[in-house]
Amino acid sequence: MPKLTIIAFDGTPFEIDAQSGSTVMENAVRNSVPGIEAECGGACACATCHVYVDEAWSEKVGSPEPMEEDMLDFAFDVRPTSRLSCQIKMSDAFDGLVVRVPEKQA
Repeated sequence: MPKLTIIAFDGTPFEIDAQSGSTVMENAVRNSVPGIEAECGGACACATCHVYVDEAWSEKVGSPEPMEEDMLDFAFDVRPTSRLSCQIKMSDAFDGLVVRVPEKQA
């Protein structure tokens, strides 16, 4: 199982054993990470699961697809490493992934 660390806005780290094929958002919701609202349930139809991918992982995780980019237009404080956590699927290649939750969601 790949390890995933989600750092809440207050700095609290949530270290999670994520199932391959699950999304970062699903893992955040299952582990009650504050700040991940996931209002659309992972349908890429809102921006309430916005995260910042750690710089060291940004290139490996990749850039958002056009639909995700459109949704990020509605997110708060978008940065170059912004992604919707519902669009990042965990795999062994992402073992050790670190993401941060923004101050608030859109």
